[in-house]
Amino acid sequence: MNVTKRLLAPLFAVIALAGSGSAPAKQAAPAPIATLPAVQAHPALWKVSDHDTTIYLFGTIHLLPSGIDWLNGPLSYALDHSDTLMTELPDLPPGDVAAALLRHGTLPADKSLRRMMGEKQRGQLEAALTSLGLPVSRFDRLKPWVAAATLPILQLQKAGYNLESGVENALTKRATQLGHARGGLETADFQFGQFDLLSEPQQLEYLGNVLDALPQINAEIAAMVGSWSRGDAPALAAQLNADSDSPVLAEALIFSRNRNWAGWIENRMKQPGTVFIAVGAGHLGGKGSVQDVLARHGIKAVRVQ
Repeated sequence: MNVTKRLLAPLFAVIALAGSGSAPAKQAAPAPIATLPAVQAHPALWKVSDHDTTIYLFGTIHLLPSGIDWLNGPLSYALDHSDTLMTELPDLPPGDVAAALLRHGTLPADKSLRRMMGEKQRGQLEAALTSLGLPVSRFDRLKPWVAAATLPILQLQKAGYNLESGVENALTKRATQLGHARGGLETADFQFGQFDLLSEPQQLEYLGNVLDALPQINAEIAAMVGSWSRGDAPALAAQLNADSDSPVLAEALIFSRNRNWAGWIENRMKQPGTVFIAVGAGHLGGKGSVQDVLARHGIKAVRVQ
């Protein structure tokens, strides 16, 4: 199984999850990641424009290792000359995110995650949490999707990836310095609610796939960051997007949201101005991508980096 296809499609929730209290306690600084030396990156950038409106489309990676110089060239120009930065979520107080997580991700009082799991998966979960320095009961009160979406993030953080080096963090800091307007395409309630569209068996299957994939995740992510840094959008889309044998997951977390965002862009094109949109990179490549949906509506996205 390609780890990223089944495991990393829902990384759109990483920022909310990492800020909700699901992250581990602060640890000593990890060792540098030998497979990802400092590089100058040129990730893909597109724009949609008419006579008085320009909308840039940029695919993000929510956690990165330090030492990647990517906010340069046409990408830097596009952000600096925009009026508004739009990301998947607006800037939210941590308390609001935690409250949304509790609403959507908490099990009923008579249920426990580990009691819901088979013996093999329960053992895998306990081993993974122990390796991360967390108590085996850490996710007991939370739904399977919370554990599935959070475990990869915790492991990547342990390997040296962090939110401070993540793309949204850098974009938000720069946009704030420039005085840009700031907005979000979705809400925390909507994002967490998408996971609740999955039935309990589907959530447990998703968690099982994550547990099977964890030993390979560092190598898979290194390859993904490499594709992103080179601006290889087709390769990145192939690495990120959910595969066809998980249609419910793919529809809920990728394709339905791509259609929503394309509709937002189509409506926004009726107003003058320049908008920089930054969403998870898996949404901007391959069949069913935001650009693909726009093309079906007669709107062409042009690659500019």
